[in-house]
Amino acid sequence: MESTVITDNKISMQAIISDFKQLTKVGLSLSVVFSSVAGYLLAIDVVNYFTLLMLAIGGFFMVGASNAFNQIIEKDTDLIMKRTQNRPLPTGRMSVNVALTIAILFTISGLSILYSINAKTALFGAISIFLYTSVYTPLKPVTPLSVFVGAIPGAIPFMLGWVAATNEFGLEAGFLFMIQFFWQFPHFWAIGWLQHEEYQKAGFNMLPMGQKNKGAVKQIIFYTVIMILVSISPVLKLSGAFYIHPITAVIVALLGIYMLYFGVKLHKSEDNIDARKLMLSSVLYITVVQIVYVVDKFLH
Repeated sequence: MESTVITDNKISMQAIISDFKQLTKVGLSLSVVFSSVAGYLLAIDVVNYFTLLMLAIGGFFMVGASNAFNQIIEKDTDLIMKRTQNRPLPTGRMSVNVALTIAILFTISGLSILYSINAKTALFGAISIFLYTSVYTPLKPVTPLSVFVGAIPGAIPFMLGWVAATNEFGLEAGFLFMIQFFWQFPHFWAIGWLQHEEYQKAGFNMLPMGQKNKGAVKQIIFYTVIMILVSISPVLKLSGAFYIHPITAVIVALLGIYMLYFGVKLHKSEDNIDARKLMLSSVLYITVVQIVYVVDKFLH
């Protein structure tokens, strides 16, 4: 009997942890932390490990809070889509009050930790949470322009690291912001293509003009090209202290062309398989590009 109780308690604890991870989207939060750390490393000469730790923890709380608020607001629409109907709120495994408590605690903790680095870092963290929760989420059922709004908080983490390191938002942080900003469009439109029917059931407009057609893919291709150009532009030394070697620019360009290839294939085929490959190549792009930037910086 005692072993059964222990086993039940273990299963219960695992379920709670699993629900917590789903509510805060731990995987996504960690990827955002990765971007922030990359931005920090691009800005510094000597690593302050305390600041780096505070940035990572504060950034994790910031994204976790945004995701929790988002799932509270979209509890009913999450129940409609297969991809989200097993989340803790629509299934009733977690109450809205518990989720709201987590979201508020994460917001207070995250912003307090970021403020301990400097006020500007906390300010951008607050802007990110506000835009994601109060503007992007309510706009999703209203207009495809919600993707544009959502790209702003999505692009903040990369430049947040620079702001945390320097206490300045200047040309360099602006370029880091633009790189991740323009990347958001092909990435999320590829997801929007894959989930178009599901999003339609929930009443969301996630593709350009709300249509799954060649016009949407042309937008994907256009923004991919802009993303590549912005990503290699630091080689021209127009972005202040943030610049890259020509060989790094070539590597970044090749990564972008690889991503662009799947955009062109999607335009030709309009097939979900190519949309998935585009989405996966976009994840590869932003991850490897940030690593390559950091490696380039320390080889200067």
